[in-house]
Amino acid sequence: MTRPAISEWIPGQDVNSEVDGLAALLHAVVHDGASVGFVLPFQLEDARAFWCDRVLPGARTGCRRVWLAIVDGRIVGTVQLVLDTMPNQRHRAEVAKLLVHPEARRMGLGRALMETAEAAALAGGRTLLTLDTRTGDRAEPLYLSMGYVTAGVIPCYARNPHTPELDATTVMYKLL
Repeated sequence: MTRPAISEWIPGQDVNSEVDGLAALLHAVVHDGASVGFVLPFQLEDARAFWCDRVLPGARTGCRRVWLAIVDGRIVGTVQLVLDTMPNQRHRAEVAKLLVHPEARRMGLGRALMETAEAAALAGGRTLLTLDTRTGDRAEPLYLSMGYVTAGVIPCYARNPHTPELDATTVMYKLL
């Protein structure tokens, strides 16, 4: 696989094609078991609606920044920084939806996306990042290796994407 290019998503004239690529990525990771807010059955139309209704408006206004990892014209990874905080919290941001396509894992993409988001956060005056991840998920060791600290674990936080079981989530933070 070619080395990925990471760039910020600035929704442009080709937004439908970009949303289609993001929807395909989200669809693939959910079907692979990622706990990112969705449960099966999960259709491509559901993934597209998420990007159009929940992410695109914030990306357009600057309340949410989104980076894409692209290989051979295909979106294979993404991460978001949620910047829409209250006035007394403008020093922090939330990392959301770190997604790496199952076919593109173990290539350092997750780390590269996180490093990009962290650098942008710091450049924008954000000195505290928070995130949550399913306890024991494959992303948890990545976050720990990057200096994120576990603030706590919340039991029964979210439904497993493939079963009716409720999974715990680990809440983490990093001071930049």
